[in-house]
Amino acid sequence: MKIYAFIDSQNLNLAIKDSGWTLDFSRFFIYLKDKYKVSKTFLFIGYVAGNEALYTYLQKIGYVLVFKPTLEYKKEGERFTKGNVDAELVLHSMIEYPNYDKAIIVTGDGDFHCLIEYLEKQEKLLKLFIPNSRKFSALLRRFRRYFIFVSNLENKLSKLKERE
Repeated sequence: MKIYAFIDSQNLNLAIKDSGWTLDFSRFFIYLKDKYKVSKTFLFIGYVAGNEALYTYLQKIGYVLVFKPTLEYKKEGERFTKGNVDAELVLHSMIEYPNYDKAIIVTGDGDFHCLIEYLEKQEKLLKLFIPNSRKFSALLRRFRRYFIFVSNLENKLSKLKERE
């Protein structure tokens, strides 16, 4: 059985930081591969110039990176970078649809409701990884039986230096 994972990296990263720890992306990749037999892991990420070393590192680990151009804007004197990857994740999960038997979606964002609903109807949804068990869209509640809360996996997935 071929299992692919599709990861909303910003949702994952920000939600885990909000939980009080930092995700080790290498450990997360290995966890998905070992526990769920994921054969291809797509990481959807906003492209920011200057982060090339991070992108190279993630690709060396084994992630397939799908970049979204980002926009910088100012709000109340502060600079923000925006790179919403929702459309890319949905599009790539459909482009890859014939190539996998089951999918793991990693997000707590309700914008993915239609994709998750479709995958469930087609019996292709394996798991829905919710980054933060305290903060996720109410639109996803009906898929509770697929939930894995990443925030509950701190001991397995946090950066090692944080656990010492």
